[in-house]
Amino acid sequence: MSMNHIGRSEAPLYGRYDTVIVGGGTAGSAAGISAATEGNRVLIVEKGLMLGGAATLALVTPMMDSYVPHERTFHLIEERLRREGIETRSQEMAEYVWSTPEAKADVLEDLFLEAGGEMLYDATLVDCDVVDGNIASILVLTSDGYRTIEAEQFVDASGDAWLSRLAGVEVDRGDDDGNNQMSSLRFEMGGIDVEAYRAYCLSLGDEFSPLVEGYFWESAMVVGKNFKLEPLFQQAVADGVLLPEDLVYYQCFSLPSRPGCLAFNCPHLSRLKNNADPEARSHAIVDGHRMIRRLVAFLTGYMPGFEHAYLLREASVLGVRESWRIRGLYQLTEDDYLARARFEDAVAKGDWYIDVHSATKGLVHMDKFEHGEYYEIPYRCLVNERIANMMTIGRCISTTFLVQASIRIQPTLIDMGHAAGVACARAHREGVALNAFSGTGLTTR
Repeated sequence: MSMNHIGRSEAPLYGRYDTVIVGGGTAGSAAGISAATEGNRVLIVEKGLMLGGAATLALVTPMMDSYVPHERTFHLIEERLRREGIETRSQEMAEYVWSTPEAKADVLEDLFLEAGGEMLYDATLVDCDVVDGNIASILVLTSDGYRTIEAEQFVDASGDAWLSRLAGVEVDRGDDDGNNQMSSLRFEMGGIDVEAYRAYCLSLGDEFSPLVEGYFWESAMVVGKNFKLEPLFQQAVADGVLLPEDLVYYQCFSLPSRPGCLAFNCPHLSRLKNNADPEARSHAIVDGHRMIRRLVAFLTGYMPGFEHAYLLREASVLGVRESWRIRGLYQLTEDDYLARARFEDAVAKGDWYIDVHSATKGLVHMDKFEHGEYYEIPYRCLVNERIANMMTIGRCISTTFLVQASIRIQPTLIDMGHAAGVACARAHREGVALNAFSGTGLTTR
């Protein structure tokens, strides 16, 4: 029968699985790899065309530095990148892990499929069916219409707590005033004389980046923070090439195996304070496109090393740092962060500082740790009282607004996803609901 004549209630069954993961981003991919490796029949439902989420579709490279012992999946990813010829680390900044978005997406897909996982790309979550406190099935929209998918367990790795909210889980959004962290729309450029650019920055006495030798280079400018590059940006504002909003945040990184290319962690969309508002979000994306055009014109016209540079591409999704957070069995707070808290049911170790790109207060960095210090994230932050057979992973776990700004980096989310996948497999073998599972023994101690 043609799907044009089938309503949502009549949607055909796509399949039944032990574990269905909604969202194949950083945490979701890692969860899929570990759950499938542990023996579960796993399906990842991904609305995009590649795994990796923000790391690949939003061009978020590299991983930020983390000095904690990481779990198996983290090491599998880096080992496979190296096997594919990617130089993942710089000697001067050993805990950054670098790759191109495409290389990371390929590695995640290969590891997941080799573990026995199954993929459903180009499929968007539409609804879920909750029966007696459990999700019985989800409804997705595919290229051939609606399909239902059944599973014993569901993992919400959507990045916006979408499955959790559909299932009726209580959530919070934004800071005390309801404002989200600023989103970005990243881009990449090629044709750059990176050495000339580095030499210019160093000639100004710019000490932001320790990468003064070797292949990798990183550069930044934040308005009003005494960065050495700011006068050049301000000159472009005076000349009408840039607008003041373009100076909120500027940062770029080298791309391994791509000589003459840089990835840009900007522009910041400072006027987007509620990234759940579809109209405001759309307007912000339009603003981002125009800001990128202005930044490219500025760089090629003013910045040494960019004389022959050109725009390679813009991100295909918005770089969202923070949106919804579930109310789980436990909420990780600033007190836990400051106390370097430890938990018997730990799923990951976090050591990134409280890194808030505030829509109202600018860049806020708080309470950095010394190398080797960390707090732990308990399994109870991933599960909730309302839905027994679901966990939520990634940036939407149960934390305060400020602590979310620490847990959201890729190394932490990969480790969290790894532990979540192991928990799914163990709970499945034990016949225990996810929100009743103890969560102990999931991490390297």
